[in-house]
Amino acid sequence: MKYRNLTLEELEVFAEDFKQFLIVNGVHAEEWEEMNKNDKAKAVKFVELFSDTVLQKVYEKIQFLEFRAEDSCMVFKFNKENIELISISRKEGSNVSLETPESIHEALKNSPEQLTIFKTQTNYSKEREMEVHDMIQQGCVHSDQTFWDSLEKVL
Repeated sequence: MKYRNLTLEELEVFAEDFKQFLIVNGVHAEEWEEMNKNDKAKAVKFVELFSDTVLQKVYEKIQFLEFRAEDSCMVFKFNKENIELISISRKEGSNVSLETPESIHEALKNSPEQLTIFKTQTNYSKEREMEVHDMIQQGCVHSDQTFWDSLEKVL
């Protein structure tokens, strides 16, 4: 398994896709029922393979992730060859919050002297989609080009 199993909720969302996946792999409804009863290990392997396939496609489409906390905001841009980062953090002794887009905007507008802002980039240390997966597992959430562009203008 490359990534992780989809949750039951996620599998429900992809129920039709999973049925098609099974058919493409030569497993029809009756065979799936039989496999689930008598060969759990094989059934689990199909779920794992399907999960990896779905997550691979999702991760390939992700271009931006962000991580926000009260004292910092990091936005990541996933390029073909590298990851770019724009980081905003509050300086020691500051009490500005960076947890929401509104509070970030407020801090940038009214208290920029209380912030440290920088941009950097690094090459992938592993496959791009695995980097995306790991960052999501660590708490990053989907972001967008608009947020990235607005932060780049500040720089």
